[in-house]
Amino acid sequence: MKQELFNNKTKAEDYQRQPKQLGLYEASHEHDACGVGMLVNIQGGKSHELVESALKVLENMRHRGAEGADNKTGDGAGIMLQIPHEFILLQGIPVPEKGKYGTGLLFLPKDGKDQAVILSVIIEEIEKEGLTLMHLRNVPTCPEILGEAALANEPDIKQIFITGFTESETADRKLYIIRKRIENRIRKSDIPTREDFYIVSLSTKNIVYKGMLSSLQLRNYFPDLTNSYFTSGLALVHSRFSTNTFPTWGLAQPFRLLAHNGEINTIRGNRGWMEARESVLSSPALGDIREIRPIVQPGMSDSASLDNVLEFLIMSGLSLPHAMAMLVPESFNEKNPISEDLKAFYEYHSILMEPWDGPAALLFSDGRYAGGMLDRNGLRPARYLITQGGMMVVASEVGVMDFEPGDIKEKGRLQPGKILLIDTEKGEIYYDGELKKQLAEAKPYRTWLAGNRIELDELKSGRKVSHSVENYDSMLRIFGYSKEDVERLIVPMCTTGAEPINSMGNDTPLAVLSDKAQLLYNYFRQQFAQVTNPPIDPIREELVMSLTEYIGAVGMNILTPSENHCKMVRLNHPILNNAQLDILCNIRYKGFKTVKLPLLFEVAKGCQGLQEALATLCKQAEESVNEGVNYIVLSDRDVDAAHAAIPSLLAVSAVHHHLISVGKRVQTALIVESGEIREVMHAALLLGFGASALNPYMAFAVIDKLVNEKEIQLDYATAEKKYIKSVCKGLFKIMSKMGISTIRSYRGAKIFEAVGLSEELSNAYFGGLSSRIGGIRLDEVARDAIAFHKEGMEVLKKKGEAELLPNRGLYAFRKDGEKHAWNPETISTLQLATRLGSYKKFKEFTAMVDSKESPIFLRDFLDFRRAPISIDRVEPVENIVQRFVTGAMSYGSISREAHEAMAIAMNKLHGRSNTGEGGEDRARFMPREDGTSLRSAIKQVASGRFGVTAEYLVNADEIQIKIAQGAKPGEGGQLPGFKVDEVIAKTRHSIPGISLISPPPHHDIYSIEDLAQLIFDLKNVNPRAKISVKLVAESGVGTIAAGVAKAKADLIVISGAEGGTGASPASSIRYAGISPELGLSETQQTLVLNGLRGQVLLQVDGQLKTGRDVVLMAMLGAEEYGFATAALIVLGCVMMRKCNQNTCPVGVATQNPELRKRFAGKPEYVENFMRFIAADLREYMAKLGCKTIDEMVGRSDLLKVREDLSGREKEIDLSKILNNPFADQKKKVIFDPKQVYDFELEKSKDITVLLKQLGPALEKQQRRSIDVEVTNTDRSFGTIFGSEITKKYGADILRLWAASVDYQADCSMSEEILKQISENYRKVRNTFRFLLANINNEEDFTRADLVAVSELPKLDQYMLALLNDVNEKCQLAYQEYRFSDVTTLLTNLMTNEFSAYYLDFTKDILYIEQKDSPRRRQVQTVLYHAVDVLVRLWAPILVHTAEEVNDFFQGEAESIHLGKFAEMFAVEDAEALKTQVARLMLIRSDIFKALEEARAAKVIGKSLEAEVLVNVSDEDRALIAELCGDQFHQWLIVSKVSFSIDELKSYEVCQVEIVPAEGTVCPRCWNLSEQADEEGLCPRCRKVLGK
Repeated sequence: MKQELFNNKTKAEDYQRQPKQLGLYEASHEHDACGVGMLVNIQGGKSHELVESALKVLENMRHRGAEGADNKTGDGAGIMLQIPHEFILLQGIPVPEKGKYGTGLLFLPKDGKDQAVILSVIIEEIEKEGLTLMHLRNVPTCPEILGEAALANEPDIKQIFITGFTESETADRKLYIIRKRIENRIRKSDIPTREDFYIVSLSTKNIVYKGMLSSLQLRNYFPDLTNSYFTSGLALVHSRFSTNTFPTWGLAQPFRLLAHNGEINTIRGNRGWMEARESVLSSPALGDIREIRPIVQPGMSDSASLDNVLEFLIMSGLSLPHAMAMLVPESFNEKNPISEDLKAFYEYHSILMEPWDGPAALLFSDGRYAGGMLDRNGLRPARYLITQGGMMVVASEVGVMDFEPGDIKEKGRLQPGKILLIDTEKGEIYYDGELKKQLAEAKPYRTWLAGNRIELDELKSGRKVSHSVENYDSMLRIFGYSKEDVERLIVPMCTTGAEPINSMGNDTPLAVLSDKAQLLYNYFRQQFAQVTNPPIDPIREELVMSLTEYIGAVGMNILTPSENHCKMVRLNHPILNNAQLDILCNIRYKGFKTVKLPLLFEVAKGCQGLQEALATLCKQAEESVNEGVNYIVLSDRDVDAAHAAIPSLLAVSAVHHHLISVGKRVQTALIVESGEIREVMHAALLLGFGASALNPYMAFAVIDKLVNEKEIQLDYATAEKKYIKSVCKGLFKIMSKMGISTIRSYRGAKIFEAVGLSEELSNAYFGGLSSRIGGIRLDEVARDAIAFHKEGMEVLKKKGEAELLPNRGLYAFRKDGEKHAWNPETISTLQLATRLGSYKKFKEFTAMVDSKESPIFLRDFLDFRRAPISIDRVEPVENIVQRFVTGAMSYGSISREAHEAMAIAMNKLHGRSNTGEGGEDRARFMPREDGTSLRSAIKQVASGRFGVTAEYLVNADEIQIKIAQGAKPGEGGQLPGFKVDEVIAKTRHSIPGISLISPPPHHDIYSIEDLAQLIFDLKNVNPRAKISVKLVAESGVGTIAAGVAKAKADLIVISGAEGGTGASPASSIRYAGISPELGLSETQQTLVLNGLRGQVLLQVDGQLKTGRDVVLMAMLGAEEYGFATAALIVLGCVMMRKCNQNTCPVGVATQNPELRKRFAGKPEYVENFMRFIAADLREYMAKLGCKTIDEMVGRSDLLKVREDLSGREKEIDLSKILNNPFADQKKKVIFDPKQVYDFELEKSKDITVLLKQLGPALEKQQRRSIDVEVTNTDRSFGTIFGSEITKKYGADILRLWAASVDYQADCSMSEEILKQISENYRKVRNTFRFLLANINNEEDFTRADLVAVSELPKLDQYMLALLNDVNEKCQLAYQEYRFSDVTTLLTNLMTNEFSAYYLDFTKDILYIEQKDSPRRRQVQTVLYHAVDVLVRLWAPILVHTAEEVNDFFQGEAESIHLGKFAEMFAVEDAEALKTQVARLMLIRSDIFKALEEARAAKVIGKSLEAEVLVNVSDEDRALIAELCGDQFHQWLIVSKVSFSIDELKSYEVCQVEIVPAEGTVCPRCWNLSEQADEEGLCPRCRKVLGK
């Protein structure tokens, strides 16, 4: 611990203050996640022990926090306590009685002059309220324990005391107003160090101590906390894990009321709407709120913003539970079984405030009340327990405090959206039920809603509304429709009710680079959650997903409950059909007022006309609000020859932002009636920029036309319904990518980034949305709108039959369509080059790619600064190819042949191939006889965990955690059921024919520290493997990568949005994620800025094709390079984009056996490609003067923009990529092996206890058991030990050991035990092999050959009776969890009764008798039944082996794990039969003893050389005849048996003598016969052979 606490000076590095923006880094992208805990003495009793216990809880959650690059600067830790009145008095501070003074800590700048100015402001504001600054205390601290970064930014910490309150009820409210005024004045001042000022807390009840500390440092940094007079009756603690490491003392938690473990995914919208709402906020309790605006303090974290709003609501008079229920409501749709009154409470408040949504555990306290709750999804766990002594502990994980079981009175877990509250004054616990009942009954919410809210679905109209549109052909062109829009988007949507699925990614230019006119929507990309705030699974989380929207005006004074707030129209979803829009435009009662504003501008005036039209539109909207209009319909229906449509997105965003700026946004709602809207992304953008409802009337006109012309076989109503359903499903998907569950929180949140908009356009109309590379201005928007308009008007002029809609070739290459990077020319040239092994031909391919006529990707804008050297000085091809990897394509999405070809090629080159998310057949783990290897070095762990086992992981050189995929970030992989054949199902541990979809999130990663835990787990499973994390490029990926680096990953993959995919929704391929150039640059810059770059390797992928691409990616920061689409093309792919349909014509991406025969790819082609890339790369390196790749990494200063650009291309600004402030600094810009994080696994209990104490026993093959104490900080206990055994013996043997031991007693483990287990396993496996070998040949035996049980000989029926016994006992043992009994019963039956007895004597029948002889069929029937019973009984334990057996046996068509245990056989008089056989076995035992003696005396050799003379009683003679007939010799495996009445040698139950048998050995059955023919065959064999 000492080492973690004290800063032994290490290398000094200049830590800088957190920059708001630098290069591509933006502070607004920061995330955090954490551990939280709360301790409360329910009766309110104060003690120092509680403070001490709280600090211990915090220290036991140290793995939930993180440190920066110096490994000493914590991300933040803090504690909230009640004010320690006695402690303060002991410091000599004469404070008045409790509750009559306010206190709190201040963070002040170290600069004395600035500090004096700030203190004068503080005194002035305190005195304005008639209060006194009584004392300012210097808080003792221990700065020597801080890390360098924390120390460099340590504030001066003082404690302030304010007195002079006349009444304690209003004291906290006054302190709140004072604090807000002080914050506003300091923020607006020109004090140079104003950013270092922060009021930690100011209250009459509680006090917060916090800082940029680790969990272990808090107690030592603040000596106050360890003073025995410092007492409290409650404590909240918090340990922070931030994805940036910039010194920000103020962002540590707890805040003033809240400790928040999680991420608020809706924060952009919440902050925006809070700002908009301030214009209608007034609070009788607080008076004029203008002085305390903004309510949300700028520049703080999401948790701080939530705390700001919670504090405002409480100061306005709401109770803690009321405010929390309003901010973080439960789901209240029809699926949630809560009372109607409570649903009405939530619905009423949802009109006033959208949910603050995201995975979180929230603990809160105002000093008297303390409580906890989870987010509406319950995605972050929190558990509580109450002791007999009246202490309650709540924490984000179990085990943070040790309690004796007898001390625990009650324990449980917090539930989604449910509140648990303690009143320390009254000593009472309030559970959610009673709290919510009080809230729901406080006002007649149900009555208010029933009387005022209108349900749109319940309104009916007699008016006839047309679905068609005048001048249809012209209008299609005016709104930019193409043939693909109709055929590839609208037709699938209105026929299937789901979004269309496409494949193979997007290789067309960004909208800003295209020479074709573009819809404005195309310039935007969806943002998505990865790691820090994961996407949610809209299918699994259906309960909380909601598209319900309210439209209407939110009145003034929303904090004053009133039925007037309910004057709303409720929509079940935001997509309106034409009839619904008509109804909305004509509601005339209950004070509803609407207006329709035109979205038109004068074509003749061009850009100026558009600008004027937007200004007029905004003014009209503002006037409409003044006139009391509840909602405004923005419509582009009236397009004519003189007027073009304003792009709907531009109009909505302009109006939305204008109304916010004039304080009139929440008083109305916006509805869009536009012909542009047709796909899900269009709807998402309009809603995201503030619209409440949409009417895509042109899409409905297209559907109407399709129905009328019988192009789809549906009626209009059904097609429309399916179209709307598909848009709604798509919206759920887009919301859930960002981890948002309600449209209320998504609306207006602008969760997009612009790619190709100028800053000028973004600031003017899009609220300053981030646009990193500049781009088009309003001129180009107008030009494109006019171009579409002109095209439409020309069709109108022709009047006759319009020509076909243009096919723009966006989704598939067309000669006259949009450019594609992969086109017939580039594909055929590359295939030819790699097949011929011709580097010259390859250079023709690179010339096409690198010297395109016009840019497709951002890299096409870049050029290099040259300083040539001889190519001989450049590192060789053999070294370079080791940095290459093939993409993560699963076996399933591509064929086995393609998957294996890549593995062979990459293994030969010492590069790495990737399994993808579909697992890998264990047969591929071992090298083949010819020395080649099919093993993929990178094993991927995706959210579905398909095929992930310990055995799979220990056979990896790198384990890749797939967080997202370039072509569809925020969504899981999907493999259609028709591609899941038996082998794929087996590899993925699934069922043939079932679609396999990975959920969007990993269900064990809901925060960055969860990811850190998984990385740690995987490192334990396979310590020698690198752990990599795959992210997708988006704005903010740099800060996420910083978190991943701090979570101790070895390698980070940045995947570009242009990457390929086997199947993905069309909107994801086109509209999610950004170019790898931007994502990689931001990651490089952010990691260098944080001092974390040396700890991780960076890898990049996304349309890499040539050596030039690799050079550029190296200069932007990557050390490794991924090729996926290119590798498939080399193997034969021709970009038919049919992967998702299983119809790939070249056998690359199909499981169809006939199509797979067409696969012509070879590993050599992939090898050639990789070597060619390396050779091409070397040529560039020579031109640049770089001897090694390492010399190029991060050197963006060697890049420049091409000089020959024209047109739109000139608008692109790449300065944020090129002006990398760190390119030539001394800071680490490249991976440094010395900085690799040491997990110190050698200190884990697996190594120090398990292997240490069990090691000698393992070596000496002894039994050994030990007791080990395990706590919550012993993460991954037993994993290393288990993986060692897996490596040695395989997974089933480990399972067999686990099932064999009696888990209720001490469990023994030793090498000897494992050898014994392996031996048992071998016997079981061999028995199965023998059984299958004799029944598995269809030409020999099928189910039709089974013999009825009643027709079997008695000895065969006896075997079925034994199977019955074992079957019954095993099933009972499973029910009672006696697994060791199961293994014993099954092993004994298979080795003793079958292997050593039944199979031994029936070999003679199986091998010698005629194939279809009745006797042979009888034995085969027993073997068949044996396999059927045994494989089912073994399945829960030997999962892989049982599935393997079932694959041959086909007992279950899909999987043995989906079947049931076998039924019992009807064996007549089974007990009597068992008694008979038991007697026969005694006779057999005597005869076997005699045979052994004869063998020892050399009378005979093998038993078949013997004749047995036996003297038995008449009863036994009759028994032998009944059970064995004339085949007693066969049962005994001898040549002859003779019954004798002479006196022979006596044994236990009979008399026996052994003599040599006479006759010739039959060469076929090895029996001795006295009637052999000239070939030596015995009579039986002659008969079988028909001789």
